[in-house]
Amino acid sequence: MDSLQHGKDTRSRKIWETKGLMLADMKTFEGMLDGSGKRFALVVGRFNDLVSERLLEGALDTLRRHGCAEEDLHVYRVPGAFEIPLLAQKIAQKGGYHGLLGLGCLIRGATPHFEYIATQCTRGLAQVAEKNGIPVGFGVLTCDTLDQALERAGSKAGNKGAQAAEAVLETADLLQHLP
Repeated sequence: MDSLQHGKDTRSRKIWETKGLMLADMKTFEGMLDGSGKRFALVVGRFNDLVSERLLEGALDTLRRHGCAEEDLHVYRVPGAFEIPLLAQKIAQKGGYHGLLGLGCLIRGATPHFEYIATQCTRGLAQVAEKNGIPVGFGVLTCDTLDQALERAGSKAGNKGAQAAEAVLETADLLQHLP
C-alpha cells in the first residue's frame, strides 16, 4: 500500500471530521519530509545578506535533517531578489533537481521600489513552478523593517527558509508518489 494513501494522517482526518465531513471512503495523499536521494537547488539573493544567510542556514539544516546528502544541495548566489526567478527558471529548464528554493530579503523603503521587486519575485517564482512542473519553495521575506526580517529568519517567528525547505521537500515527495 502506498505510504501516502488515506489513513496515514489522522490529524487531517480529525480536522475534517470536526467539520462534519467524513474521509472514510476517500483516498488522501500527502508528501513526506523525505529528502533521501533528492537534489535541490537553492537560489539566494545576496542583498540584505544578514537576513538571507540566516534563511539559507535554516533551509540547509532542514534539508540535511530530512535526509538530503551534502552533494545533492547546490547553492546559487545572485545579487538580489529580482534576479532569483531568472536563475531559478534556467536551473529548472536544465533539469536534474527535485525542487528549488528561492531565498532572499526585501525591506520596505520610502519609494515604491519594494512593491515592484516583491511582486516580480513572487510572480516569477510561481511561474517557474507552473511552467516546469517542479516545486519551488518561497523563502523571500518581504518586511517593513530589519527587525521584522530578523524575527522571520530564525528568532521569534521561526525561520522562513526552513519552512520553505519543508514545503519543497513535502511537495517533491508527493509529486514522486502521484498515483
